[in-house]
Amino acid sequence: MELKEILALAVQDYTIKLTEQQLEQFDLYDRLLVEWNRKINLTAITDPQGVAVKHFADSLAFFNYMELPEGAKVIDIGTGAGFPGVVLKIVRPDIKLTLLDSLNKRFLFLRELLSQLGLEATCIAGRAEEYGQKMTERECYDLAVSRAVAQLNTLSEYCLPYVRLSGRFVAFKGGDCGEEVTRAAKAIQTLGGKLTQVHRFELPMNGGSRSLIEIEKVQPTPDKYPRNNGRIKAKPL
Repeated sequence: MELKEILALAVQDYTIKLTEQQLEQFDLYDRLLVEWNRKINLTAITDPQGVAVKHFADSLAFFNYMELPEGAKVIDIGTGAGFPGVVLKIVRPDIKLTLLDSLNKRFLFLRELLSQLGLEATCIAGRAEEYGQKMTERECYDLAVSRAVAQLNTLSEYCLPYVRLSGRFVAFKGGDCGEEVTRAAKAIQTLGGKLTQVHRFELPMNGGSRSLIEIEKVQPTPDKYPRNNGRIKAKPL
């Protein structure tokens, strides 16, 4: 089966219903991902079912549990190959998307991808802890998302400073994240967040267990956060 057929089956029980145009966009996304992955290390998953389920369906699961207001400002921190940010943008082209990643060469792919898909996004090549101190970026996003591999206590320091009051930070994690969530409780509170819910689910087609950790911004993040990367790694919250 082609990727778009696999994806249509994978999300058939999701709350969203993908249009034929969106399925074509995901098919193009897959082809560009595989092509560019030969030049730039973007993903270890390149087979059609793996991309459809473990990248696209995983990102799309967001819509099973949460809604986004029209024109919401969204930042994807550590976006890599565009997951989940570009996936969310395909379904909701009205959102104002910012993609942030520390490796500039990934934006060669992302800019080409966005151009081919006919989508617009702001691309920032830089470190999350540095841009999180800029007044133009700080506490102005409705939603911050990340599928980065950092532990939640560290990831919260990278992401929560970007979120406005009553906005949300959503971390995409594996299914077994209970202990990680418990360890991050102090960091979340210190940074102005409140754990709202952990949404646990199984990816279709035996794709594995996943979790979406939903954190609401209830207090301003203290000015000293995020700290520089050395401090964050040496003394996690």
